[in-house]
Amino acid sequence: MKLTILKDQLNESIQHVSKAISSKTTIPILTGIKIDATSEGVTLTASDTDISIQSFMPTETAELKVIELFQPGSVVLPAKFFMEMIRKLPSQTIEIEVKDHFQTTIRSGSSEVQIMGLDPEEYPLLPQIEESRTIRIPSDLLKTMIKQTSFSVSTNETTPILTGVLWQISDNKLKFIACDRHRLASREINLDLEPGQKFHPIVISGRTLNELSKILPDQNSLIDIVIADNQVLFKMNSILFYTRILDGTYPDTSKLIPQSFQTELVVGTKELADAIDRAYLLSREDKTNIVKLVMKEDETIEVSSSSTELGKVTEQLQLQKINGELLRISFNSKYMLDALKVMDSDHIHIGFTGAMQPIIIRPEEQQNILQLILPYRTTN
Repeated sequence: MKLTILKDQLNESIQHVSKAISSKTTIPILTGIKIDATSEGVTLTASDTDISIQSFMPTETAELKVIELFQPGSVVLPAKFFMEMIRKLPSQTIEIEVKDHFQTTIRSGSSEVQIMGLDPEEYPLLPQIEESRTIRIPSDLLKTMIKQTSFSVSTNETTPILTGVLWQISDNKLKFIACDRHRLASREINLDLEPGQKFHPIVISGRTLNELSKILPDQNSLIDIVIADNQVLFKMNSILFYTRILDGTYPDTSKLIPQSFQTELVVGTKELADAIDRAYLLSREDKTNIVKLVMKEDETIEVSSSSTELGKVTEQLQLQKINGELLRISFNSKYMLDALKVMDSDHIHIGFTGAMQPIIIRPEEQQNILQLILPYRTTN
């Protein structure tokens, strides 16, 4: 294999696929990036068996000749070294040449680097996916849905299914649900499904979705999502992103969400987030993160936290409105801040069904996003 390639395009492609490289793999060849060069262009592949990412660079774009190919071929190069070396090379053009036993030479400007490559024949094949069940979503909307839910997945590997986000696809709607037993986040959007298409619920690792989010285009381009029995493929312009579906049945969380409330209030999102953020500073010092919220007769709430060593923070906030019984509630301030950060609304509606029942948070005028937090029981 011998070619020259533009550094910026190669570097960008490496950054995309490197998100699938794991240092924990027990398969040595998976610590490498596979490079395939043909007359059409160069394809980079990386995998950790859970995620596989493939990035394609065409020989030329409308305005630029990216690759000049002298001899097609393939090689696997150690990812960490290859990635850092390409980034630091001095010239805008890079020459890569692979000789016998996959001995690879990389030249750029006055630099010449020798790398021992690995046999690409030993690299695992990517999953073969039948493209009969596909949904299409704008990339910026998918990015938002991941941001609004994935922080609520469990980090506890003893229940692997809860480390993922549940996808429910039915009645021309797609719903994401994430729950770690202490909190829940959900977001729903409308879809245009082809008539007769049926989808089972699937669960995709929250970590995987966060990696996907980093390479989703910001602009409003459409992403094709192909759902197979145990794999999902996300197809972007020049990138294929494969991920395994988590095994197991996701618990039914619908019973957690109250249908009516004992107390409801509407409050400014930023004002509440800022007050809780200041109270969080103190609660964090005691390693409890507990913040208290007390509803008052004069349509205000008191947000407070205290530390045995440092003192106390107390703030009064004016409510837009309040209905129902006045309650005193304690909750995890970090969970509340996480929930408030993803609310794209100036005002939020908070519903309570009692001091020890789930707290439900929604944007004031929207029903398609919901955050749930379980309160804490405190002695006073």
